[in-house]
Amino acid sequence: MIDLVHPGPLGITLGAILGVMIGSFLNVCILRWGAEPRESIVIPRSHCPRCGKGLAWYENVPVLSWVLLRARCRGCGEPISIMYPLIELVTAGLWAYMVWRHGLTLEGLRGAVFGTILLGIAMTDARRYIIPDEFTWGGLIIGLLLSLAGGLPGLGTALFGAAVGFGLLWLVGTVGTWVFKEDAMGGGDIKMMAMVGAFLGWQGVLLTIFLGALAGSLIFVPLLLLAGQKKLVPFGIFLALGAAIAYEAGPAIIGWYSQYLTGA
Repeated sequence: MIDLVHPGPLGITLGAILGVMIGSFLNVCILRWGAEPRESIVIPRSHCPRCGKGLAWYENVPVLSWVLLRARCRGCGEPISIMYPLIELVTAGLWAYMVWRHGLTLEGLRGAVFGTILLGIAMTDARRYIIPDEFTWGGLIIGLLLSLAGGLPGLGTALFGAAVGFGLLWLVGTVGTWVFKEDAMGGGDIKMMAMVGAFLGWQGVLLTIFLGALAGSLIFVPLLLLAGQKKLVPFGIFLALGAAIAYEAGPAIIGWYSQYLTGA
């Protein structure tokens, strides 16, 4: 019998297998929810985006099919993006890590689901400058449902965190639009922070925004200066990075900062 708290190599392997399958589904969500017009993730079945050839089951095995097909479509011979196996491998690693970190527990599931949603948001924002409602509102509902494990206090914390996340980004966007006379914050970013608040609470929201703004300043701004042109900022990428750090190291960072302020 597997120890749920310390599942060992078998449990971690099971987490990786589940993760790679979820990563395959995440690829579908990223491509179809980020498409214009938006496509259903159910119909049509998996197919080559170039020639439209439907994929047989053996052409749709995560990672392995990409390798065996030599990264080319059997129908038209066009290259298959390396994004597909990379997303599957990253998701597999994420789920395996959460099993290793938290065991086969509710917290392990919460961390894996939250990380998967953040990955989906980062990829769709990077590709299309879109953060789909399915990730944000859907993630918000999932976060609230998982918070019920902590009873009414847990749900209250999640609801307050969601309200702070939504309200704070809405305020920043409203003031920024008034000052700069153009949209300063996308609606997807605002809804995303409501979702983050449901998972991380209000303190996690503040840390996420700080880390996201810091990462955007250190990474994206220099790239814009080098390019010498104005571009849209896919802020969801940096918020996702900030939220991931806040989930993993947030309590330690907040604890260190509190000690720094109090001089303890």
